[in-house]
Amino acid sequence: MPADIGIDLGSTSISVYVKGKGVVLKEPSVIAFDRDSKELRAIGEEAQQILERAAGTVIAVYPFKNGVISNYTLTEKLISHFIQKALGKPLLKKPRLCICVPSRATEIERMAVEGAALAIGVREVLLLEEPIAAALGAGLDISKPYGTMIVDIGGGSADIAVISLGSVVTGISLKTGGDDFDDAIVRYIRDTYDLLIGHRTAEEIKIKIGTAYPLVQEAFMEVRGRNLSDGLLRYTGVTSTEIEKALEESVYQIIGAIFSVLEQTTAELCADIMERGIILTGGGALLNGLAELIEEKTGVSTVTAEDSLKAVAIGTGRFMDLSF
Repeated sequence: MPADIGIDLGSTSISVYVKGKGVVLKEPSVIAFDRDSKELRAIGEEAQQILERAAGTVIAVYPFKNGVISNYTLTEKLISHFIQKALGKPLLKKPRLCICVPSRATEIERMAVEGAALAIGVREVLLLEEPIAAALGAGLDISKPYGTMIVDIGGGSADIAVISLGSVVTGISLKTGGDDFDDAIVRYIRDTYDLLIGHRTAEEIKIKIGTAYPLVQEAFMEVRGRNLSDGLLRYTGVTSTEIEKALEESVYQIIGAIFSVLEQTTAELCADIMERGIILTGGGALLNGLAELIEEKTGVSTVTAEDSLKAVAIGTGRFMDLSF
């Protein structure tokens, strides 16, 4: 039997679903190149480790950015590498593949993703809109004639969509995601404390004390970075209130997109959403207080899906069960 494989091809990470096994891997969607020779050094988790330990001698390339292929050849290498790693051994028959794309991806962008997948030798390719995959992965029945709103926040983009009868009725693909949260924290620490921190540190701050909504008890974290004045390592303390302020612009871009989608939605489907609520998926949805803030601003009950990080990848598997 050929393998059925689902891929959530994200800007910062890639998840692979294998039918009968579930989500078998999740790794950074990065390729490391030698800075001088330009030779490919590693892909995925191994590339991330090299980049962390050999700063200056290697460069990082992300072939898939904001839901769009930025480097066609490297995207082929990325997909091929992760399929082989997920399956573990060569197959006698070529696998069938389902890949997620943003809901508002152009026909050219869709063809590029499909072409990259076919170029590595898969037998069949299905493209699935990310909000559909996210909804299926969250366990929602989207086949019925009522409206469901999904907000899927990945590393490089956010998809906000209203789904009914198994298809996207209206939606927005926003080039704002979890990476923008990290960038905002880096900028805030630099501008406020004259301290340069890396994105790994910014992500740690986001996870530990990051919030989109005021905490009952303010949290505190000590941060180490490089002083931009003298280049020496220095420590400073930051609070959850500061990080909330740093993230405000990015968070409100997502909330603004939610309002835009609701404005484009019919009264009947809006009534369904008011009754059924808004579902958040993706890694960015795990930001503390985000669901509470969206609920407060929209007046619509908002919850984060169980297993939010893997929802899109799981959804590709459930879609394949219905399609293949």
